Amino acid sequence: MSTPSPVIVIMDTTYFGRGNGLMVFIDALTGEVLLRFRLKNETAEQYKTGISILIGRGFQIKGLVCDGKVGLLGLFGNIPTQLCQFHQIQIVRRYLTQKPKMPASVELLRLAKSLTNLSKQAFIKKRGDWHAKWKDFINERTTPQTGKSFYTHKRLRSAYFSLKRNTPWLFTYQEPENKGMPNSSNKLEGLFSHLKSCLRNHNGINEDSKTKLIDGFFEAFCAKK
Repeated sequence: MSTPSPVIVIMDTTYFGRGNGLMVFIDALTGEVLLRFRLKNETAEQYKTGISILIGRGFQIKGLVCDGKVGLLGLFGNIPTQLCQFHQIQIVRRYLTQKPKMPASVELLRLAKSLTNLSKQAFIKKRGDWHAKWKDFINERTTPQTGKSFYTHKRLRSAYFSLKRNTPWLFTYQEPENKGMPNSSNKLEGLFSHLKSCLRNHNGINEDSKTKLIDGFFEAFCAKK
């Protein structure tokens, strides 16, 4: 590993089965693996612990890129944080499906997919236009015979409010002081894909052998840096 220096950290967790996760922190600029550890289930606090370890090792954390893990955004004080735009698109897609049928859902999914091509100001304007057009629709309520009403288009509301709630972290990379920060965690996702491809070539190995293979993968990867 190189001498501690300013880094922009991409962090995420991948799983190799239930309760078998690997949390990884890499430098967005160099792709260097800065820290990794095994865990059963990821939590926001574990990410916070990882960042504290890196700071303790002398790294200057200039920025973070992460997914939308509950409790993660806003957890790191003054460290600029970018929510992976592709994760945000996936969040909206899970609520609305790949091919929504309601016009309001079609338009909102289209807006979400345009994230990567918009400035923060343009996105906020388009999001506001969508809400002005569809606010009565998403506020519709259904009252069954039990008498307790609920929002008729709950998943559409959830998709919209996810975009609204996460907007402060969707365009951090566009700020002039955050030069070099990516808008996604794709670099780390690519590393995970490569690792899992290697594991698929060794189907049937036991957990101990799998652990050694994973460790060997990262040792070989780091040796190339």
